[in-house]
Amino acid sequence: MLQVNYIRENREKVLERLSVRRFKQVELVDEIIQLDDERRQTQTSLDNLSAIANAAAKQIGELMRNGKKEEADSIKAETTANKDKIKQLSEQLSAAELKLQHLLVQLPNLPHELVKTGNTAEENEIIYVHGEPAQIHEGALPHWELTAKYDIIDFELGTKITGAGFPVYKGKGARLQRALINFFLDHATAQGYREVQVPHLVNEASCFGTGQLPDKEGQMYHSTVDNLYLIPTAEVPVTNLYRDVILKEEELPVKNCAYTPCFRREAGSYGAHVRGLNRLHQFDKVELVQIAHPEQSYQVLEGMSVYVQSLLKELGLHYRVLRLCGGDMGFPSAMTYDMEVWSAAQQRWLEVSSVSNFETYQSNRLKLRFKGTSGKTQLAHTLNGSALALPRIVASIIENYQTPEGIRIPQALVKYTGFDLID
Repeated sequence: MLQVNYIRENREKVLERLSVRRFKQVELVDEIIQLDDERRQTQTSLDNLSAIANAAAKQIGELMRNGKKEEADSIKAETTANKDKIKQLSEQLSAAELKLQHLLVQLPNLPHELVKTGNTAEENEIIYVHGEPAQIHEGALPHWELTAKYDIIDFELGTKITGAGFPVYKGKGARLQRALINFFLDHATAQGYREVQVPHLVNEASCFGTGQLPDKEGQMYHSTVDNLYLIPTAEVPVTNLYRDVILKEEELPVKNCAYTPCFRREAGSYGAHVRGLNRLHQFDKVELVQIAHPEQSYQVLEGMSVYVQSLLKELGLHYRVLRLCGGDMGFPSAMTYDMEVWSAAQQRWLEVSSVSNFETYQSNRLKLRFKGTSGKTQLAHTLNGSALALPRIVASIIENYQTPEGIRIPQALVKYTGFDLID
C-alpha cells in the first residue's frame, strides 16, 4: 500500500509511474489527496477542541478546589456543546480514515524506473537467454502423454478424487517431486536461507498484509465457516511472520525459505495452453522470502534472480529471463523477473519462477519496520521468489529429457531420486 505522504509530495511522479502500468483509475490519486486534506482539517479541529476541553477541565478542577462551585458549574455548561462537537468530529475522522484506507488499497504499487510501459506479456522485456533448446528425438511426446505412458502422473484419477487440476503423482513421478523439493531446499539453506514450516491456511489479516486481499479474493480457496484462506503461495504465511515486527538494522537481510503446497482457483483458465501440468489448482513450490534494507533491496533482487537461474542451469534447462512490463506485473510489485523454460515437446516457453521486489508496498500494510542506529524506525523492503514451482519444472524435465528408452533424470537430481531413468 502506498503511503499518503508520498502520494501528496510526489503527485506527478505517482501519476507518471501508474501510467507505466496502464492503470486506468488515476482519478483515485486526487481523491486520496483531497480526502487526506479533509482528514487533516478534521484532525486539526478535533485537536483544537480537545485542547480547549482539557484546559477547561483543568480550570474546573482548580475552581472546585478553591470552593468556587458556581463558577465551575458555569464552565461545565459551556463545555457541553464542545463535548458533542468533539464526538461528532471523532466520528467524522474515523469515517474519513476508513474511506482513505479503502481508496489506498485500490492503488497498485509504483513500477521501478527500469520497468517499461506495457499491458500484456508480449510487451515484457527479454533480458537474458541461457543455453539452446533440447534436441529431442522424432516422435517426442508432450508431458501429459509421457506421464500416462510411464504411469507416473494420473490426471484422470485426480479428477475422480477432487476435480480437474489436482493430479495424482505415482511411483517414480512422486519420487521425482520429492527429489526436486529436497534439491531446492538443500540449495536454499546452503545459500543462507532459514527453512521454516508454516500453516497452509491463513486469516484475512495475513492476506491483506501481502496484498492478496482485496485484490485476489476470486483466485483463492476460502474456508467460509472459519473465514480462512488456503495459501496461494508460501509468500503469504512466511512474510506475515514479521507482521507488526520491528527488526534491528543489523538483522537485515532476513532470509527464509519454505516448502508448501499451493492452492489457486485459476478461474477462467481453459484451453490447450493449460493442459496437463501447465496450470493446476494444487501444486508444490519452494518459496524464498527476504526482508531487506531499502538501500540494498535491488541488489538483493538481482541476487535472488541469479540464484534461481543457478538452479535452472544445474538442471540443464534452456531458459530465458524477462523483466515484466508495468501492466503485466502483480498488483503489489515494483519490479518482477520471470524465468521461463523452453518446452521442446510443446514448442513454447513455460513460466517456472517469478522474483519480485515489493519495496514498502507490503511492509506498509504489515507495519514491518526496522530500527537504525539513529533510533528511528522505517519501513523495510520485502521480496520473494519461486525457487522453484514444481509443475512446469517437472513438465520441462519430462519433455526435454525424454529419449526412446525412457526419461533421463538430470544428473544433479540422481542422488535425490535414487534412479537415473524413468522407463
